[in-house]
Amino acid sequence: MTAHYATSFTETIASLLRGGSIVVIRTDTLYGLVARADSQAVKKRTPSKSPIVLIDSFEQLFDSYDQATTDRLGELWPGKNSVILPSRNAPAWLSRGNASVAYRMPDNSALRSLIAQTGPLIAPSANPEGLPPAMTIKEAKAYFGDSVDFYVDSGTVIDTAPSQLFRLQPNGLERLR
Repeated sequence: MTAHYATSFTETIASLLRGGSIVVIRTDTLYGLVARADSQAVKKRTPSKSPIVLIDSFEQLFDSYDQATTDRLGELWPGKNSVILPSRNAPAWLSRGNASVAYRMPDNSALRSLIAQTGPLIAPSANPEGLPPAMTIKEAKAYFGDSVDFYVDSGTVIDTAPSQLFRLQPNGLERLR
């Protein structure tokens, strides 16, 4: 593993992620198995299921959108709202043949600061497909062990509400959950 030097904890995590590491951290919803969005390293998923991409700003979207779409997104972000957007420029492994990507701009300043330092992050929940999400770092370690490079313990997840999920449609946003 490459040596990483930083002056703060957030910089340390950012350095690990920029170096290609996989990290389990508390996102704005649950513990997530986090890596840079340009990395294919995160857990195997159903081939048709794309991971959520966490962003810090509209500039981190893979595609540009018209002003009406940007305005709609601005009403939802930052917050616990994931939005599936059409994408022509996302890596194929990320969109998984769906021609779309789900994004979320968290309303958590520490997480957004990390994303600003690393670029977009994929953040599927910290659990193997079909098993319940890890609510503690101990549970995440039991699931992933040494296959994860670094774990950040932020206590037990109490608020387990998932993000709301929307899909951009020609006539507006459709709420999926």
